[in-house]
Amino acid sequence: MLNVRDINVFYGDMQALRGISLEVKKGEVVSVIGSNGAGKSTLLRAISGILRARNGTISFNDRNITNAHSAGIVAAGISHVPEGRQVFPNMTVKENLEMGAQFPHMKKAATATIEEVYSFFPRLKERLGQNAGTLSGGEQQMLAMGRGLMSLPQLMMLDEPSLGLAPLLVSTIFEIIEKINQLGTSILLIEQNVFQSLKISHRGYVLENGTIALSGTGEALLENPHIRKTYLGL
Repeated sequence: MLNVRDINVFYGDMQALRGISLEVKKGEVVSVIGSNGAGKSTLLRAISGILRARNGTISFNDRNITNAHSAGIVAAGISHVPEGRQVFPNMTVKENLEMGAQFPHMKKAATATIEEVYSFFPRLKERLGQNAGTLSGGEQQMLAMGRGLMSLPQLMMLDEPSLGLAPLLVSTIFEIIEKINQLGTSILLIEQNVFQSLKISHRGYVLENGTIALSGTGEALLENPHIRKTYLGL
């Protein structure tokens, strides 16, 4: 489904990603783990067209999207839920969700899609007319994910969805990610909660200093001595 091959990404003269290659197959949950500054968020920005890869290729469903505009990438079936939620604080929950359905086929399905979002996040239905800026951090994360689902993604990219959330809510968010995947949406997950992310992942990649240091199944990476020592403190 998603195929990233040998991309290099720069911020000015500073190289952030070096020869990155990875793939997400249909139906998979794939995690990318790594420390702060390793390039995880940069990778998602490059895939979603916010940043441009200087070389290499990014393809989605056999279509080259390396130089596509972000709007075209969303229309093709990729949604990007950014770190920090980035909801529209002065708009209601319903208005925020509607902002996720920007193209005709999304708007046509919006009534059914929003009901599906409520099935994942019942709390959002209770807060329908409330301004997003007055929601709790956990509710804003739910809203950001719900907005991402409104674009009918085949692939959903999540950047640190558990960041800053209470432990009980973290477990809930991961359960919802699993449910979204089980209903047919592939997931590319960026997470510092290494145990939880690899536990629900079919495969994972370890990003260190802008390069892929390790890859394998989620189960194998959880048993890897380097992962256990560096990221799990075991």
